[in-house]
Amino acid sequence: MLPPLTDLAALLGIDLVLCAGLLRLLAWRRDLGQVRPWVKWVTAACFFLLWCPVGAARLPLLAYVRGISSDLSITLVALVGLGLWERLRGSRAIATREWMALNGVVAAAALFLYPLALGWGDWDAYRAGWGTWGLWSALFAVSLIFWLKGLRLLPMLVALALLAWTAGLLESTNLWDYLMDPWLAMAALFQCAQFGWLKLWASVRRTAAHTADMSR
Repeated sequence: MLPPLTDLAALLGIDLVLCAGLLRLLAWRRDLGQVRPWVKWVTAACFFLLWCPVGAARLPLLAYVRGISSDLSITLVALVGLGLWERLRGSRAIATREWMALNGVVAAAALFLYPLALGWGDWDAYRAGWGTWGLWSALFAVSLIFWLKGLRLLPMLVALALLAWTAGLLESTNLWDYLMDPWLAMAALFQCAQFGWLKLWASVRRTAAHTADMSR
């Protein structure tokens, strides 16, 4: 007997994330087009093995992982699926500019949402996810700005999250849970911090090289 659609969607999302992580680990330090065939077969086997029932409750392994990770956002699952497709296909589908712009928006949203949701202010932004014109208007405005700038990834992810939310694909009825989750937020914050550090380090090196040239 198949589990309810919400459980099936949540477990499938977790499965994709775990398999993508395994593939990235096994293909460490290799370019997209250099993934060995055995790595792909191991990843495919892992995808199916994680559905095997274990324990007295005869639940799939993914159900136990779900108890730790909770449900993942539609955005994270879509991004992981896209990254998995890129690595298996051997070429980039999304430009680096798109990824960095998305990371910036997700990081900013996380710094805005989670402190307020934890009670660090007088207004709980998480409540807006149960359906407010303010959140819908903000999503439309950000998506329109990105689209006009030639950035298609964020608008498509927002549209996908809205469709999943309308269909009730996850157990949560809050739109924020479809748009982002703590795992996605941490990844975006890390990527932004790494990007900022690399830019700063490159600037310091250029300044040091320029100073050395001037002193000669």
